[in-house]
Amino acid sequence: MPRTLLILAVFCGVLGLAAKPPMQTKVTFKSENRRNLSIEYLLYLPEKHDADKETQWPLLIFLHGAGERGDNIERVKVHGPPKLIEKGRHFPFIVVSPQCPRGQVWDTQTLDAMLDDLLKKHRIDTTRLYLTGLSMGGYGSWSWGIKQCDRFAAIAPICGGGNFIKTYNAAGAKGAALRSLGIWAFHGGRDTVVPPGESERMIASLKKFGHPNPKLTLYPKARHDSWTVTYDNPELYEWFLKHQRK
Repeated sequence: MPRTLLILAVFCGVLGLAAKPPMQTKVTFKSENRRNLSIEYLLYLPEKHDADKETQWPLLIFLHGAGERGDNIERVKVHGPPKLIEKGRHFPFIVVSPQCPRGQVWDTQTLDAMLDDLLKKHRIDTTRLYLTGLSMGGYGSWSWGIKQCDRFAAIAPICGGGNFIKTYNAAGAKGAALRSLGIWAFHGGRDTVVPPGESERMIASLKKFGHPNPKLTLYPKARHDSWTVTYDNPELYEWFLKHQRK
């Protein structure tokens, strides 16, 4: 091999080692003691996760929309954080992206069991649990996030909605946790699939309940796809990391 080509080959090899592409692995969770619950998910571990054996990492859970349901986990990579990871983006979180079975919606009991299992198996900072999702996953984020408001530090539902009555049922420690939950919702102003009023209603109910600062970003010209611009924005992930459960 000519010397110039040899040097180029070595240089490219070094670059490949230095710029290790991020990976997502398929994991199947099965619970034998809770209604035989099961779910598959993509698991991403931060770049320095294996080298650093002491650090506990924040956890970001992403819930996809109705179009990505089924039994082909690759479909989950169509949008959101798993899409960005597939394109080479590194995150300072453990990122878990479950897949909802075809014909179903997000089941909070299954997600609860999955989360419990994740906390047992990985070095996760339990004070920094974050949740986001789009469309059907936006509904799932509202539902699961309010139910487990004392576990999650922050949620970011996108073009979703929820049962605002549940906010009024939170009392005592649960109510205090809901009022301190970081909330940043996003919606397209021209969304005809899920009207922006769905997010507006949730934000209004939280304010009435006493939440000091539930945020809502409306994109005036956006239709249903209000997630691409949201997940491409580094400020979202910086915002997540500012929230921590005491």
